[in-house]
Amino acid sequence: MDIDDAISGRRSVREYTTQGVDEQMILRLINAAILAPNAVNQQPWTFTAVRDQNLLDRISRDAKSHMLVTMPAAPHSDHFRSSLSDPNFQIFYHAPVLILISAEVQGPWIIEDCALAAENLMLVACAMGLGTCWIGFAQGFLNTPEGKKALDLPAGCVPVAPIIVGYPRDVPPPVPRKAPEVRWIG
Repeated sequence: MDIDDAISGRRSVREYTTQGVDEQMILRLINAAILAPNAVNQQPWTFTAVRDQNLLDRISRDAKSHMLVTMPAAPHSDHFRSSLSDPNFQIFYHAPVLILISAEVQGPWIIEDCALAAENLMLVACAMGLGTCWIGFAQGFLNTPEGKKALDLPAGCVPVAPIIVGYPRDVPPPVPRKAPEVRWIG
């Protein structure tokens, strides 16, 4: 698959088969992630691969509780509260793997660096026939002392990108995109 196909074909996948993702494939994704551009070549990222479904279920419950308490009012708040209140909703969609990209090195661009690594990981996953989804519902909780403890992360670590990975049950259809607004100067 060429890069244009991966970019146009990548989707946020929320339905997975039960097939596991082997360690070599996970390492291939991480190796693609570390090739991302990053500020002053600090390479601040670290990766946590979680395949323990019981742990993911526990983190899901704790993250949902955290979100319900801390979520500010916003346009989609009622929809989110409904999902987060549902005991059957698992924020990781029962994907076989969570790869958390965190920063252990402090710096002004660690969020951007980890986000670029996440995009590389998601594009290579698409090219390999895997589905991914960045799980924003997990971010707030994973940045708490309790969230860090659940994954045995150091206190100074900054979790940035919780990405689930697995074999998609179905490939979601393309989502319409708005035409870009371009301001030409010169």
